[in-house]
Amino acid sequence: MLSLNSIDELKSYIGKITGTSPWIEVTQERINEFAKATEDYQWIHLDEAKAKQGPFGTTIAHGFLTLSLAPWMGYNTYEVKNIAHSVNYGLDRVRFLSPVKAGSKVKGSYKLLEVEEFKGSGYRIKNELTIEIENEERPACIAQTIGVLYPEE
Repeated sequence: MLSLNSIDELKSYIGKITGTSPWIEVTQERINEFAKATEDYQWIHLDEAKAKQGPFGTTIAHGFLTLSLAPWMGYNTYEVKNIAHSVNYGLDRVRFLSPVKAGSKVKGSYKLLEVEEFKGSGYRIKNELTIEIENEERPACIAQTIGVLYPEE
């Protein structure tokens, strides 16, 4: 994991990959729990018997479940020290390119796109996140994640 001492050091990574998270398994249990949390009970996510006959041959994760792993991936990719706290500011351009089948493993790679001062007290950072699926050519998702880092005073 990349450990940076300051925002200035982070800025030196603009345009570069800051790292890749470890693999994380997307189990059927995780999919079921996400369905409960979001009340998205579509059969393609939950009905294993019906999904075997469906277009992917098995159940698949919700796209938003895949994307919801972004914070974990980020925490396991790089850190900036001397930060009081950070917040999720949103997303730009999200695309779900390949389904994540139940039992698959995914990992996220971050490329730092921007670091800008934000409202005088923080720094808005934008990353391009590519979520890969183990043993698959096409990624599951590509998204631009936006967060705000607030340095310790």
